[in-house]
Amino acid sequence: MTKNITLSILLAIMFIIFLGIGLVIPVLPTIMNELHISGSVVGYLTASFALTQLIFSPVTGKLVDRLGRKVIIVVGLIVFSVSELLFGLGRATEWLFLSRILGGLSAALVMPAVTAFIADVTSIQTRAKAIGYMSAAISTGLIIGPGIGGFLAGFGSRVPFFAASVIALLIAVTALLALQEPERQAKTTPGGENSSRKLLQPMFLYAFIVILISSFGLAAFESFFSLYTNHKFGFTPFDIAVAITGGAVVGAAAQILLFERLTRKIGEISIVRWSIAVSIALVVMMTVVTTYWMIMLVTFTVFIGFDLIRPAVTTYLSRIAGDEQGFVGGMNSFFTSFANVLGPVIGGILFDIDLNYPFYFSALVLVAALAVTFFWHKEKPAVS
Repeated sequence: MTKNITLSILLAIMFIIFLGIGLVIPVLPTIMNELHISGSVVGYLTASFALTQLIFSPVTGKLVDRLGRKVIIVVGLIVFSVSELLFGLGRATEWLFLSRILGGLSAALVMPAVTAFIADVTSIQTRAKAIGYMSAAISTGLIIGPGIGGFLAGFGSRVPFFAASVIALLIAVTALLALQEPERQAKTTPGGENSSRKLLQPMFLYAFIVILISSFGLAAFESFFSLYTNHKFGFTPFDIAVAITGGAVVGAAAQILLFERLTRKIGEISIVRWSIAVSIALVVMMTVVTTYWMIMLVTFTVFIGFDLIRPAVTTYLSRIAGDEQGFVGGMNSFFTSFANVLGPVIGGILFDIDLNYPFYFSALVLVAALAVTFFWHKEKPAVS
């Protein structure tokens, strides 16, 4: 199988997974109202997903390097399918928590495995484009997902969850039959230190700190966007789907048209720095706009910064990781998850006090992330 075909399958996997995730976004406020769940409980649900991902990511990252990329991807997709099925069937909060815990495990399995797989089938020169395409596949799934989810919700608020479960199972079968385990990177990272000591090296440390802080701020924003627009502006599932779809379209366009060029021109660190700065301004603007189309305009553009931060950091880490792609991908997922545990919980508490507070909090945390980027300097790749 050629590398282009393999890459296409991997991108299709990411697209389908996030299509499944996108399907359920417009109906979350409806589920919240059906079960009389508060903003704090929604935050705990999101945090349970992230906490599970946090706990398992370092382990699954090593398993990706030890057992192989393909098997971890297939298992992760099956777990994701089960988690969505449980959420659709759940009529009590306890079932929703079990679903989110399994969802977090699936994310801990799939994300580092796909990232490592892509690193194996690309060169240093082509990796930025491939990572950009992966992020675009994620965004495109989120573009189409909410629209389909809003449509399916007309047949019942749980139908999108069942659809996501079936889609994940189908793509798991596809991955099992179509993917072949890739050849690994031939050379190791410099110095030969063990993995835990590598975390303390500046080239890794500042990247992971930026991941932790920026993800913390973004989680507080993203977790409550649908609830915020529903409670403050009376957005329906259709309105929420339109807003998220528009933002995802713009974000995907930025990833496809701008990311590789910006990587060559200014580098990953500068992309992260400017993206965080733009995100801060637009998150604050979200709290002051009042008209429907101004809300949509800010929403469409705020995701540009969000959608460039993640692939930039991922590309940087992949470039310096050498033959430990699974480990670095797992630690990337670990720090993101750690932030995603705390961000939604604090955001949920603040949301119950004042609808705007999670966004103010998000902006302040992103300012801290921006400050850290000025201590982060470019490193040479581990392999040529």
